[in-house]
Amino acid sequence: MTRSNKHSNTNSKTKKIILIVFAALLVVIAGGYTYRSTYYADRFLPNTKIDGIDISDKTIAEANTLLHDRYSQEDFTIKDGDSEWKTVNLAQFGLQTDFTDELQSLKNDQNQWSWGIAYVSAAEETDLDNVSVDQDTLTAETEKIQTELETLNEDRTKSADATLEKGEDGFSIKPEVVGDAIDVNQAIADLQEAIVAGEKELDLTAYETKPTVTSDDADLTKEMDALNKIAKVTATYSINGSTFQIPTDTIMDWLSYKDGETTVDEDKVRAYVSDLGGKYNTSTNSSTFNSTKQGEVSVPAGTLSWTIQTDTETAALIDALKTGEDFTRSPVVQGSADASSPLFGDTYIEVDLKNQHMWYYKDGEVVLETDIISGKPKTPTPTGVFYVWKKEEDATLTGEDYASPVDYWMPIDWSGVGIHDSDWQTEYGGDLWKTRGSHGCVNTPPGVMKELYSKVEVGTPVIVI
Repeated sequence: MTRSNKHSNTNSKTKKIILIVFAALLVVIAGGYTYRSTYYADRFLPNTKIDGIDISDKTIAEANTLLHDRYSQEDFTIKDGDSEWKTVNLAQFGLQTDFTDELQSLKNDQNQWSWGIAYVSAAEETDLDNVSVDQDTLTAETEKIQTELETLNEDRTKSADATLEKGEDGFSIKPEVVGDAIDVNQAIADLQEAIVAGEKELDLTAYETKPTVTSDDADLTKEMDALNKIAKVTATYSINGSTFQIPTDTIMDWLSYKDGETTVDEDKVRAYVSDLGGKYNTSTNSSTFNSTKQGEVSVPAGTLSWTIQTDTETAALIDALKTGEDFTRSPVVQGSADASSPLFGDTYIEVDLKNQHMWYYKDGEVVLETDIISGKPKTPTPTGVFYVWKKEEDATLTGEDYASPVDYWMPIDWSGVGIHDSDWQTEYGGDLWKTRGSHGCVNTPPGVMKELYSKVEVGTPVIVI
């Protein structure tokens, strides 16, 4: 054998040895990896953490024990800002600390053969999605806390939205109240969710109710301005010669605001107008009269009168208010007189039945006066505020049993009563009315009646007392 052949054989043997050793090493490594993989068949891979707890190389049971120990000792803290209001052990809320199912699910997701990669890769960190609790226990315990929170709220200030308030001069904005009372129901609902979600604290300040409408709210300001446009109107009535203003607070009570519009309550306005009629209607209310001889007397309603037309006046008043402009008005009435002026002024005829005397006043001065004879006891002359609604010469007054021609006739009511001359009477005044009285008319001496007729105008008030 040559030297070169020897060298070649030596190299070949060396290579075989190396291959054999390498193969043996691979078998050892593979066997070791397989053995170790078998180890992780029922254990968690390296670098496995759940909820921050390292469960590497732990069996499900061992990992469950770690989690149980962790959660059975944990507390839930309810804070009130920077202070701790209450701390409760989670077990008191019915916490279930058996996490076998969750751990089994995590283990099933792991490949036992990847344990080598797990050593050098980043840690696999998992959080429990939910903590299992006994719902009945959780409900019972949180109900106790709810009662405590409601007691806590009693000494706290409730928040309130800015609102409009009524004042002497109209509507103004009452500022909001920023309180510290909490929304107990929402706090309890979130507390239950936080416990189930595995959270550890809840801050009560997050549940302090805050006003949703503030004093600088544009919509609130718009509403105030719209309401005040009507509320601040100087609404004046002129009735029977006197004036009065509808109170601002009354107008405010009629107003409401919705969908950007101010509404005037028609029913309330109608009630107000109806009350005006009850107070001022001269068709149903008596009038005060300063008589010549009897002094101040009350005179019942008569033909000179008016009645407020409630529905018409209600609509007219609402329309006037909606303009937003100051106004003075007299009510819409039906009758023989104007509601804006006194029912009678300084020019009138006064018939005094008690004294059987009549006066004609012109601008406050007596122009004419005379004794008269009024209706007899069975047909008395009615009292009231009347007026001369017609003047007629050479008239014939008729009734069931009479027909009396007169030279001058001035009817004052709707039933046939009036003032006229009576040439069949020879004297007047005193108690003659009891025996020689009329059928209700005012019998007047012919000469006086002629003069009265010439001076009196149609529409002149006649006050019979």
